[in-house]
Amino acid sequence: MKNLACAKRWLCLIVVIMSTVTGRRAPAATTTTSRRPTALDWRLRFGALSLIWGFSFLLIKVGTEGYAPFQVTFGRLLFGTAVLAAAMVVKRERLPRGARTWGHLAVAAFLLNALPFSLFAYSELTIPSTLAGICNATSPLWGMALSLVALSEDRPTRLRVAGLGIGFLGVLTVLGVWQGFHGLDATGTAMALLASLSYPIGWIYVRRTLAGAGHSHLSMTGAQLLLATAQLALVTPLFTTLPSHFPVIPLLAIVALGALGTGLAMLIQYGIVAEVGPTTAQMVTYFIPVIATAAGVAILGESLTWSTPVGAVVVLAGAALTQAKARR
Repeated sequence: MKNLACAKRWLCLIVVIMSTVTGRRAPAATTTTSRRPTALDWRLRFGALSLIWGFSFLLIKVGTEGYAPFQVTFGRLLFGTAVLAAAMVVKRERLPRGARTWGHLAVAAFLLNALPFSLFAYSELTIPSTLAGICNATSPLWGMALSLVALSEDRPTRLRVAGLGIGFLGVLTVLGVWQGFHGLDATGTAMALLASLSYPIGWIYVRRTLAGAGHSHLSMTGAQLLLATAQLALVTPLFTTLPSHFPVIPLLAIVALGALGTGLAMLIQYGIVAEVGPTTAQMVTYFIPVIATAAGVAILGESLTWSTPVGAVVVLAGAALTQAKARR
């Protein structure tokens, strides 16, 4: 109840700030390389994207205080899909065709949306949103580790391998390994780490099966979220019961999580990629745990020991090294 009381004072402010920064002509996420004038400078949109994804872990925590994790995930996907569907209507985009494409998209929807979103929701039943946000930052580390065996064309350099080791040392620091993980919920933490692992697995799958499919990013992502929503629509009734009442604040958190943290965030991301390239856009990963930690401590009153921020810095440093390009 304390978390809900704090969140009630901040949730409307968060939504207003995010909507103000991203709302006017925000769905300008073009899938071409044309550089039409946009309403906001890309740096402002980059900052908005960092805020949206950083606050997502707080919104998950608030949502799970009123609804089951699967219900939170289903709502997130439903509202996210609605935003992308609206963008597709405005831009006159069509869903992709072909049974093979939809089959691969169904797998991508599971690995990139349904599975990690659900794991993060379940993890935050027992771990702070700050820890979930830091676990999310390990995705580049998992991606680097998987590239050793899964992507032969992306051979790692010594610097990137060193980054992998440094990053996982940071994870151990965050978890307080020298204390024997005292006070840490192992199951919840494992779920958050598995969620972050699911992302690079999903992207490797997409890269190998859907690259060059000939459809726009908006069309492919809209179909992917639609499939993920369908997957949760089948799973949620099997493991949850319809709520007898609908708490308002957790419901608003789920709406914001879906409409802003999933749908609008993807549109903003594609716009930034089209304007400044994927390398710059990818740097948002390093701001998310900082914002998630600040939000969890300041708004939800979550505790913070020295090992959490120190370990997070080490994780981010290692993740940055894993993305370093080889000199030619």
